[in-house]
Amino acid sequence: MEDAMPTRFLVSLGLALGCAAPGLAAPQVATDIAPVHALVARVMDGVGEPALIVPPGASPHGYSMRPSEAAALDRAGVVFWMGEGLTPWLAGPVATLAGDAHVVGLLGAGDSVVMAFREGVTFAAREQDGHDGSGHDGHDEDGHDEDGHGHDDHAHDDHAHDGTDPHAWLDPANARAWLGVIAAELAEHDPANAARYRANAAAAREDLVTLEAEISARLAPLRDTPYLVYHDAYQYFEARFGLAPEGALALGDAADPGPARIAALRDAAREAGVVCVFGEPQFNGDRIAAIFGGSVGHGVLDPLGSRHAPGAALYPALLGDMAEALAECLGG
Repeated sequence: MEDAMPTRFLVSLGLALGCAAPGLAAPQVATDIAPVHALVARVMDGVGEPALIVPPGASPHGYSMRPSEAAALDRAGVVFWMGEGLTPWLAGPVATLAGDAHVVGLLGAGDSVVMAFREGVTFAAREQDGHDGSGHDGHDEDGHDEDGHGHDDHAHDDHAHDGTDPHAWLDPANARAWLGVIAAELAEHDPANAARYRANAAAAREDLVTLEAEISARLAPLRDTPYLVYHDAYQYFEARFGLAPEGALALGDAADPGPARIAALRDAAREAGVVCVFGEPQFNGDRIAAIFGGSVGHGVLDPLGSRHAPGAALYPALLGDMAEALAECLGG
């Protein structure tokens, strides 16, 4: 069902709020990945278009910029990115090409929540944390603990997959927080259009609240259904919607699972009654089929929205796609 879920939440994208103030150019803005670009594009609707550095379908963890992308970074007065944890190769170009720009790292910005990478072959800690599906484990709706503090960054035992998980855009509550950060930053650089930025951000937040409720209702019957993912990139989405992942085949998207990990996950999958294993568009699904055969279903999760054209509609579309992929493979 292509784009079925987010469609009704995108109607406002086509409603122009008016034109930018006459004679004033919009600020030059660059973004790292397509989901961030989508959020910035939504806030800039009717004023200007941000540039995208990492196109959909390319791995954010390692990418060689084209000359046009480097030029866009060089022209930027404002840069929005997740941060070095997601795109370590981009830190150098940002410092050199966008040295005079105001660089805004979104990971942890505003009231957004950050989480540490999970440990071990399986995600048994989920049960130990007493996740109830109402939000992030042990935290209130805004991701804070009882003392009002956010998640602490802490080291992971595996040096190739440690520290803070940067896939934070997969929690729509984080996106809502960033919309305010983006609007405030753009308003500071472009006061003439400040009201437009804030109005666009407010409308986008309302759309995401509605979409989150729709996804929550769609996935509620599947909260206890165990599944595996190819690599551990989805805990923000899983925690927000109370899902039950059993584990990940690989620690990172650049690492292939070894024989011992595969054997352990086969055993865990059998014991837990895993019904589906999810790959990603850039990974060869034959590997998953070779490991599990026909004993479980096979699905695809796309955390970057690679099948969608860049733009304001991409972010809600990718969330809707993930919900539909999970529901279809888990039997919802």
